[in-house]
Amino acid sequence: MADLQSPIFTNDEKAREALEAVRWPNGPVCPHCGGVDRQAKVEGVKKSHRPGLVYCNHCKTTYTATVGTVFERSKISLSKWWLACHLMSSSKKGISAHQLHRMLGITYKSAWFMAHRIREAMKQLNPAPFGGEGNVVEADETYIGGKDQNKAKSKRSHRRGRPSGVGDKQAVYSLVERGGDVRSFHIGKVTGAGLREILTAQVKRDTSLMTDEASTSMWVGREYPKHQTVNHAADEYVRGEAYTNTVEGYFSVLKRGIVGTYHHVSPQHLSRYLAEFDFRYSNRSAVGVEDAERAQRLVKGIEGKRLTYRRTNEARRVSQGRS
Repeated sequence: MADLQSPIFTNDEKAREALEAVRWPNGPVCPHCGGVDRQAKVEGVKKSHRPGLVYCNHCKTTYTATVGTVFERSKISLSKWWLACHLMSSSKKGISAHQLHRMLGITYKSAWFMAHRIREAMKQLNPAPFGGEGNVVEADETYIGGKDQNKAKSKRSHRRGRPSGVGDKQAVYSLVERGGDVRSFHIGKVTGAGLREILTAQVKRDTSLMTDEASTSMWVGREYPKHQTVNHAADEYVRGEAYTNTVEGYFSVLKRGIVGTYHHVSPQHLSRYLAEFDFRYSNRSAVGVEDAERAQRLVKGIEGKRLTYRRTNEARRVSQGRS
């Protein structure tokens, strides 16, 4: 585990240098024009120059290591960003915005927005299909949200075509490669066509696919010659290498994190929470990634992504039924 007294968590200059080393291992790269040569550091030339300022002699603009990232235009110090990234990447079941607010000494509003920006950095953009010959991928769906039986009767909702007790829960479809990564998707409705679209885009056809015997999974699995199933309805959970225990284990961590740490996740933000749990699982200790390296991988993911407070706050207002 990384030392929480490390200079990058307490010293803004060290934090900036660490960010530059992660983002620009071979020297500054202009985020405006992509130039890699004729980049000159200009900090200290004038008192008005902010730390880490770089001038591009190609497009005649200035920038710092935060430009073009989820850190851009943030007034929170880089040392606190590094600490938040470490805390969120090393907490197996997540860390709440209230906890970040207390530990970092910032407002709850800032901590809430900060956490969402970090989750945005955890997202994979257009990942290539995984699996392949000799690899096993397990696929299954689950539902996230409060139980109907715990709601007031007037707020209970039983939708047609959904399993008993699901109500207004949100459907999540996950693909887990044994010994490898996980990819999760928030889907509006569980249908064979919808699952097939995700599965065929994410998993190679020569992969050994493992599912349960739900009708949707059976329909999708026909496109995979090495598809095997287990019948949970008949209390069958393992038959040789056919099982879905790995993806079920991932679901257990996901649900414990949402219930125990976050308590409630609005549908508008669920995809970001899934990205958070996917990131930690895909970069877990079991595959040789420890806390310090995991935080560095997270920081590498900040590039090319932006998230504004208005965008996230409007989604929250919609989820709470406010205009």
